[in-house]
Amino acid sequence: MSQLPLVEPDLTLLREGRPLIDVRAPVEFAQGALPGAVNLPLMDDEERHRVGIAYKQHGQQAAIALGEQLVSGSLKTRRVEAWQRLLARHPDAIVYCFRGGLRSQVAQQWLAEAGILRPRIRGGWKAMRQALCARIDAAAEQPLLVVGGLTGCAKTSLIQRLSNGLDLEACARHKGSAFGRHPLQSPSQIDFEHDLGRRLLALSGPLVVEDESRHIGVVNMPLSLWQTMQQAPRIRVEMPLDWRLAQIRKDYIDDLWEIYRSQFGEWLGWALMRKQLASALARLAKRLGSARLARLQRLQQLAFREHARGDRQAHEAWLAPLLTEYYDPMYRHQLEKGEQRFLHVGDWDSCLAVARDWSARHAAQPVEQHAVE
Repeated sequence: MSQLPLVEPDLTLLREGRPLIDVRAPVEFAQGALPGAVNLPLMDDEERHRVGIAYKQHGQQAAIALGEQLVSGSLKTRRVEAWQRLLARHPDAIVYCFRGGLRSQVAQQWLAEAGILRPRIRGGWKAMRQALCARIDAAAEQPLLVVGGLTGCAKTSLIQRLSNGLDLEACARHKGSAFGRHPLQSPSQIDFEHDLGRRLLALSGPLVVEDESRHIGVVNMPLSLWQTMQQAPRIRVEMPLDWRLAQIRKDYIDDLWEIYRSQFGEWLGWALMRKQLASALARLAKRLGSARLARLQRLQQLAFREHARGDRQAHEAWLAPLLTEYYDPMYRHQLEKGEQRFLHVGDWDSCLAVARDWSARHAAQPVEQHAVE
């Protein structure tokens, strides 16, 4: 097996979107994988567990012997065939395991015996993760601009309009508020960091990000990037309430409904969306107070009824007081107690122009001249 081909743990593999075969056990894959990888394990969770015990109690050779016994015959054939089917569609795929050691070598050997020679990543998942985390730390040294503003000011849309915008909420699959949970499963902390590192591969100059708390949904911002964001220059988007309401309805109602409907169908999607929005409102009970919560819940239920009849705009009856009585006062309180100074405060279009101008000026400067403004 020592002659089987290796490739270095180069992030170019991710930048180019090379197909990857992760031969680790499903439980390991669920905890965090490399971006775009497909899990086709050498051993399932139970087999891996038993081999791990053998390794601890009797050493490597005993573990190898048990692995060969557990994964043999028709089971071995099925697993090799699974790799072959993927390689038939993606002949340039690369194999990896945790450290690029025994499991990926075994997969290579079995494929070679079937007439297919594919490389594995030297150092495996662990080496690639170290490189992705190093890319995030390097991004913390890049010039950074933070976009803030009241809820509904379309800050995420502004970020997405910029070629150097880094959409943190997309990596987290969460919009950052009680109502921001994505219908699809949230990423693990590791997958969030890996996706963030992958997106940063194409962003080597100044970055523009949305103002976020350290926690976005169930994941946490990497500390190095978070600390840079706290010291970075800021701009603030300010838009009128009716404009913001239309944006909030699009984000939290229209877009959410389209995702639920496409994923779960009309009936189940509608039930799940109602449950999510009702639960999100209920989670604010302590801050809203019982009387205000009850009023908003009544308005929300009425809006659901009108939505079912085709009037999505009815949701503004509970979204408007949610903004003016909860989110807006909370944001203004944070502004008052903080020491944030803004390079610019203005409407959405002017903030987009300022962000582009800031990005162009910093992209033209030598790296060593960049400093926090």
